Amino acid sequence: MTEKKQILLTNDDGIRSPGLWSAARALSELGFVTVAAPEAQSSGAGRSMPPGSPGVIREEWAQVGERRWKVYAIGGTPAQAVELALLELLEDAPDLVVAGINYGENVGSGVTVSGTIGAALEGAAHGIPALAISLQTESRYNLTYSEEIDFDAAAYFSAYFADKMLTGLSWPDLDLLKVEVPAGATPKTPWKLARLSRTRYYVPQRPERQRLDLPTQLGYSTVLDPNIETDSDVYVLRVERKVAVTPLSLDLTSRLDLQRLEQVMRKESQKKTLSPDGKITAG
Repeated sequence: MTEKKQILLTNDDGIRSPGLWSAARALSELGFVTVAAPEAQSSGAGRSMPPGSPGVIREEWAQVGERRWKVYAIGGTPAQAVELALLELLEDAPDLVVAGINYGENVGSGVTVSGTIGAALEGAAHGIPALAISLQTESRYNLTYSEEIDFDAAAYFSAYFADKMLTGLSWPDLDLLKVEVPAGATPKTPWKLARLSRTRYYVPQRPERQRLDLPTQLGYSTVLDPNIETDSDVYVLRVERKVAVTPLSLDLTSRLDLQRLEQVMRKESQKKTLSPDGKITAG
């Protein structure tokens, strides 16, 4: 008999997010799900590890449908939730780390800001296959636990892609899958592989305050660049209205010819000399 798969589930919206529990229900059909998520809203935390986080782990019980779950509320960021779960809660490394389902899409050049992506990256850094899944929503819902959002389609795709990773999906330089589900999607919505867009999707707005010493929060707007790459996650999600699936790598090195770049850099440096007073002059 095949041993039941072990799945670690987290998010960045917090332990009481309906998106988290939609994912838990769907993933429980594939294996045993351990839920360890921040006790508070942690959107925008990226992969941060603030030294001031308390790191407290509290056992709680959640009612999901007819089932009661023992879950772990973590006093820390999503990435810290993954770390503490791997180091203190689980006897063995899980077969898969899943982060989501997030209120709001995580696309474009700002994905490293996302706590959803950060948590998945932390799992991947431990050599564990990882999946980050988000649902496109209106921005007014992004920091809420609104019951108006239907996570059913996103839950379906959570299980769909989790199953692929649990059954051996492995590829060089593939450390995690980022999945973006369009608003209004159904389980029949097509999915498509897409690259990460270089465009800025979430654009910060200038704070409105009378004095600089007054507290404020950065607002943002979503911008669809007219020159968006047609093979990108933003285009597939927003224009084609398909589920955008992006393979991500822990290797942030630019994919260019390193040898050629070094030759150019050394050639340029040879044209300049350093004077005795420390100033750079043309050679």
